[in-house]
Amino acid sequence: MIARYSRPEMVALWTPERRLEVMLEVELLACEAMEARGDVPAGTSKLCREKACFDILRIDELEKTLKHDVIAFLTNVAEYVGEPARHLHKGMTSSDVLDTALAVQLRDAGVLIRQALEDVLVVLERRAREHTHTLCIGRSHGIHAEPTTFGWKLAILWDELRRGRDRLDHAIADISVGKVSGAVGTFAHLDPSVEAYVCAKLGLTPAPASNQVVQRDRHAYYFTVLALIATSIEKIAVEIRHLQRTEVLEVEEPFTAGQKGSSAMPHKRNPILSENLTGLARLMRGWAQAATEDVPLWHERDISHSSVERVIAPDATVTLHFMLYRLRGLIDGLVVYPENMQKNLDKTGGLFYSQRVMLALVESGLSREEAYARVQRNAMRTWAEGTPLLDLMLADADIAGVLGEATIRSACDPEWYVRHAETVLDRVFGSRS
Repeated sequence: MIARYSRPEMVALWTPERRLEVMLEVELLACEAMEARGDVPAGTSKLCREKACFDILRIDELEKTLKHDVIAFLTNVAEYVGEPARHLHKGMTSSDVLDTALAVQLRDAGVLIRQALEDVLVVLERRAREHTHTLCIGRSHGIHAEPTTFGWKLAILWDELRRGRDRLDHAIADISVGKVSGAVGTFAHLDPSVEAYVCAKLGLTPAPASNQVVQRDRHAYYFTVLALIATSIEKIAVEIRHLQRTEVLEVEEPFTAGQKGSSAMPHKRNPILSENLTGLARLMRGWAQAATEDVPLWHERDISHSSVERVIAPDATVTLHFMLYRLRGLIDGLVVYPENMQKNLDKTGGLFYSQRVMLALVESGLSREEAYARVQRNAMRTWAEGTPLLDLMLADADIAGVLGEATIRSACDPEWYVRHAETVLDRVFGSRS
């Protein structure tokens, strides 16, 4: 059964409540650090933490007049805290709060995405191992090439997603950076120890140097990595879509009881899950492009990035999380048809044996050009007449007279092509760490 996306933990990261909770924590931690330095009266941070609260509706109401989200937030918090609130946000700028809070949200979202990606890798490895020796035709340019195995195909896809996971690890570390350095990042009204304290408590690293914002190349890299993972998912989806075509039908998405494929044609069983993943990958790449546009801000900062990130941060992370759970269910329930794979292998009359016979002729002493010509003329007859290539080569004195029947028949063994399948799969899955 295809797993439905029912992961409230990801959606919860992007609620207004969660955003404001993290912003408030940044303010309270900064107050604690300043109190430890003696920059605010003793006991201030305790009083602020005990009383601090916010009301989203009240903040929205205040923002209508103030036209500034952070000031509206601080004004509302002060309504709860009272007089000690004058020590909150001391020496800080809005981006100290917003960028540091966003780093926490993006890091936490990245962790959830990584967990979902690990779940996909587990299922993909299991299905690959299951089909280590399931012969199928390999294709180049969409045309039959030489045999491979379905497990081999899946192992290649697993390895690509593994690389995506490794990139994600780096992107999570790269985005886990905060800043509490003031209006243009010079610590004019703050000590760097305040930033260090806040970041340490939140599990972040202080930006080595900042202006008014954390530099957006970090965000662009993060969203680009998400887009690359989504593109790898699309690669898997496109492969399934091709293999499910009626003329091929080597695999098929699970078709559950009661499911209908078409409002007009009762016979239809369409690759709708794969098509959905393909479409969502297009969105992911678009959001990555938007993130790269945020990198060149004016001077110490402008606000053009803010509106972009408020859309793409929740949308991109939730979408990729959904895509991974959809992919996991799709791979887990994928129906594989080995008998159709064999029919497709047989469809061209053994044309894919051409290279091995050509190489045998070369090993016998012929030039590569002459060996190629002798095999190709028989292969073209197979294309035109449908006569199996093996039969034509056995009847061709220029080939059989050189190699002999036993060598030709041995060269036309499909298992020879995939004899290293277990070795390669062990090599791939041995790279999991």
